[in-house]
Amino acid sequence: MKFEKLGTNYAKFTFEITPKVFAEGLDYAFDKVKKDIEVKGFRKGHVPRNVYENRFGVESLYEEALNYVIAQNYQKVFEESTVIIVGEPKIDVDIKKITLEKPFEVSLTFPVKPDVKLGAYVGAEVEKKDLTVSEEEIEQEIQMLLSRNSQLVLKEAGALENGDTAIIDFEGFVDGEAFAGGKAENHQLKIGSNQFIPGFEEKLVGMNTGEEKEIKVEFPKDYHEKSLAGQEAVFKVKLHEIKQEVKEQLTDEFVKSLKRDKIETVDQLKTDIEENLAAQKTTSEKNRIVGAAVKFAVDNANVDIPFEMIEQEQKNIRSSIEQQAKQYGIEFEMYVQFSGMTMEQFEAEIGRQAQERVLTSLVIDAIAEKEALPVAEEEIKDKYEEIAKLYNMDLKEVKKQLTEEVIIKEVRFSKTIDFLEENIKEIDQE
Repeated sequence: MKFEKLGTNYAKFTFEITPKVFAEGLDYAFDKVKKDIEVKGFRKGHVPRNVYENRFGVESLYEEALNYVIAQNYQKVFEESTVIIVGEPKIDVDIKKITLEKPFEVSLTFPVKPDVKLGAYVGAEVEKKDLTVSEEEIEQEIQMLLSRNSQLVLKEAGALENGDTAIIDFEGFVDGEAFAGGKAENHQLKIGSNQFIPGFEEKLVGMNTGEEKEIKVEFPKDYHEKSLAGQEAVFKVKLHEIKQEVKEQLTDEFVKSLKRDKIETVDQLKTDIEENLAAQKTTSEKNRIVGAAVKFAVDNANVDIPFEMIEQEQKNIRSSIEQQAKQYGIEFEMYVQFSGMTMEQFEAEIGRQAQERVLTSLVIDAIAEKEALPVAEEEIKDKYEEIAKLYNMDLKEVKKQLTEEVIIKEVRFSKTIDFLEENIKEIDQE
């Protein structure tokens, strides 16, 4: 096997295929195809080799034979290579040079893990933030809690106001023609929630129960449905009912009705909310600091990433999102629309995410290698147990699915992130 490095991102492996090895490949290829071959005078799948080759030519077996001999050498590449392969190979063979009498060459060109030139990666400057929970924040949480437990009651008198909930029929028209998805009956809409396109909810304000009205609005220029983007529309609306939100009162009785563990009074509820907000702020601050530390390291690094690595990560992201859509029982295209993006914008966004993820992973790996961060047996054991608990799986099953090499990589990644976080430089806010 001959090895040749092509720049920083690719490696070429060249093998000599002997007549004996290629003959084995041809035997394999014929055994694979003969079951489907029909030739007059022979039962299907029982055509002799010489009859097949006279009829179809030995060249018809070359592709499958090459796949066989390449597969025989594939493992050799991974076992003997001094580079880390990160994608599928491009196969290069001159069909015209294939003979059954003389050796010929096959080359496999793989994308490989690129070298990372690290710059500064410790000492990222991050502003300190005050993590104190204010009375206003506690009150805001309480009001949200009261609102979530509120009831909608019929508004007996008065016009529709901001904050009211309207029960409406509506149908939309563009150039006098009704459009798909623009009609609903007895739709519940909270005024001020901005669920509809700009201007729609505001123009309902002041309507009375039983009133009908035509509303003129304009779809945003970046609206996800291109045929409606920027178009003027008229909606015919009928208001059936107006409902008002009646909030609960903050009392010990209300707190007890929430059935929170060991929380029965207003004071206990406020303390619990304060503790939860403090924990959220701490987590958010940790994520912010880690993000800043990683960004500092990535921004100062220099690496030329093989296209194949980004392409594969993009496929992984897309597959994950497709799976989410499936779990919700929604068509993938509709799921993307719900995110407020066109398919073109979606593909561009996951391309950006893929580039960022691959770059970050490469830089973190390079730092871990340079710092020689050790991974102890106990840490590997703990990680296995953590995953088993997280996914409610048997520990033996987790070990079957995840090799120790994968776990070591995961632990080392986490330790590198911790290392970067520990080495930030906190500065006071100006």
